[in-house]
Amino acid sequence: MTRPSARVVARIARWSVAHRIVVCTAWLLLLVTATGAATQVGARYATNLSLPGTDSQHAADLLHRDFPAQAGDTDQIVMHFPLGQVADPQVRGRLELMLAQVAHQPHVTGVTSPFSPGSQAIARDGHTAFATIMFDQSAADLPKAAVTRVITTAQAVRSPDLQIELGGPAIQQAQQPSLGAATTIGLAAAIVVLLITFGSLLAMGLPIVTALLGLGTGVGLGLLATRIVDTVNFSTELGVMIGLGVGIDYALFILTRFRQAYRDTADVDASITTAMDTAGRAVLFAGSTVIVALLGLVLLGVSLLYGLAVAAAIAVLCTMIASLTMLPVLLSWFGARLGAPRRRRTASAQRVGAWSRWAGLIGRHPWTALVGALAVLLVLAAPALSMRLGSSDAGNDPTSLTTRRAYDLLADGFGAGFNGPLIVVAQPADARTTARIAAALRQAPGVAQVSPPAIGPQDRTVTYQLFPRSAPQDAATTDLVRDLRDNRLPPIAESTGSRILVGGATATGIDFADVLRDKLPLFIAVVVAVSAVLLLVVFRSLLIPLQAAAMNLLSIGSSLGVVVAVFQHGWLGGLIGVTPGPIDAFIPVMLFAIVFGLSMDYEVFLVSRIHEEWQRRRDPTRAIIEGLGSTGRVITAAATIMICVFLSFVIGDNRGIKLFGLSLATAVFLDAFVIRSLLLPAVLHLFGRATWWGPGRRAASEQR
Repeated sequence: MTRPSARVVARIARWSVAHRIVVCTAWLLLLVTATGAATQVGARYATNLSLPGTDSQHAADLLHRDFPAQAGDTDQIVMHFPLGQVADPQVRGRLELMLAQVAHQPHVTGVTSPFSPGSQAIARDGHTAFATIMFDQSAADLPKAAVTRVITTAQAVRSPDLQIELGGPAIQQAQQPSLGAATTIGLAAAIVVLLITFGSLLAMGLPIVTALLGLGTGVGLGLLATRIVDTVNFSTELGVMIGLGVGIDYALFILTRFRQAYRDTADVDASITTAMDTAGRAVLFAGSTVIVALLGLVLLGVSLLYGLAVAAAIAVLCTMIASLTMLPVLLSWFGARLGAPRRRRTASAQRVGAWSRWAGLIGRHPWTALVGALAVLLVLAAPALSMRLGSSDAGNDPTSLTTRRAYDLLADGFGAGFNGPLIVVAQPADARTTARIAAALRQAPGVAQVSPPAIGPQDRTVTYQLFPRSAPQDAATTDLVRDLRDNRLPPIAESTGSRILVGGATATGIDFADVLRDKLPLFIAVVVAVSAVLLLVVFRSLLIPLQAAAMNLLSIGSSLGVVVAVFQHGWLGGLIGVTPGPIDAFIPVMLFAIVFGLSMDYEVFLVSRIHEEWQRRRDPTRAIIEGLGSTGRVITAAATIMICVFLSFVIGDNRGIKLFGLSLATAVFLDAFVIRSLLLPAVLHLFGRATWWGPGRRAASEQR
């Protein structure tokens, strides 16, 4: 009996075919409108990391209230003169003229010169100095053109003997690399795989056209969404990466099922209905699971993740809808040319094929397959046990970017901690308390320098800049922050009645990692529970939801182990231009949301076919052989496409996108080639008929 979800999908497809011109026109208008509006309005990226209840957030709130001049972003111009002193009159004259020109650029409220009296912005060796640029807005609100003018003006005075580099959030955002090359490579790889799979330009073109139509619309809508939801600057790349991969996969699943049905019936309309009743239902379920998992990120209560989740969810939603509406229209026009009909094959002929033989081999040796697959997954997952969450910074940028070169110059000239100062805020603080706090900060191990206190209006707030000896992403910096908060500052606060907070960008990154680490178990539990209930409703089997949850967690753990080995420990990292560092705190959360949803693509597509055969034959062994035999080729082809798309983003310069690209490619590879092709068939063979036991199963059999 066809389930309601299948009937809904089939009705949508039939309606789309009956109104082909309307559907095509609507998609084209939506694409043009979304992209046109996004081009006119422009994106507004914002790294709005709000962490209610944390020290760093309370410190930021006090700074915004009592030091409003610090509300805008602060960036640096780093000057390096290796052949002499930057304070030499001739060199100093050139630099002061440049700084004066920068100070007069739009959106620049001031420039603090290293040559000002009392400044400590010249390195001890005299070769390096830095100036501080104060903007009137945050990096998210600054026009790219204004920041670019600052970069151009500053670097106009550089010469072979004078190096000028710039760093800071506004500079880093203006230097954001384009994703065009990665997208092109991913598309080219997808085209090659589709051609090999189908051997037809037309069959190759339909998934590409469908995916690009949905993705183009999704990207346009995602860019418009940045005006409503604060979104980090690589959200578009993430949306393109995921949308392109799933869009092609969804269309590929439906197209493959259509070709199978058409070769048996020679009826285009009936084949479309069959494809949408089966593969279309799987696409609807898998896409909905991805979207639910992504939007479930709001449960974490971390504003930084909202924009990422919305951008990726919009891309998946648009590509899914395109597969369910536009693809049936294209099939109604071109379906008869996708493959000549042939007589219905006998059961023995259907069993012939590499994937059927593979499924039979697993059936004869299920324990060997089970142990082998688990061994591979657990070995790959082992490095994840040493994962250290943190925040990557400009020190992880490629050396081709000015932000990385500025970072290195500051670290060499002043110490690694100058790239991530801590801001200590005290309120209220009289002169004696202020002196006690300063002394405690200077005596703390790992502190390189503490600035003189800055007193706010009405003497109600005092701030210090503290420069650690270690880099912002080092474990030693995290230990310093925790030592200050837990041991050194609380006694002073208790004895004086003051409130002392440790904030700043580096402390915020540490708090961010702690918040996500604490909330991750709840998020995992909610997503797994929702997905399990959906699978239980669809298949009415207790084993299917349980094995899906366990195997998805295995693939996620293994992919995390791979990225920890490459990005944290540096194993083979040089091959993709990776500098070892901590794993960005949001990576495990986003990876879980995305991979758990993507894994449902192959889970539902494979299990649906096995379930069809089980209902038809009531033979669990034959159902597994027939199901894997008919879907193994398309699952591995779809996975290969997605792997190529994800790996194409590893060639870029953005560390976060590299992390996503490698982790998603690894997870998809393991999911398709180890779990769905080896582990899942072995488990189903071992459980046999018990696989399909579940609530309502007896009643259903009696009705039949």
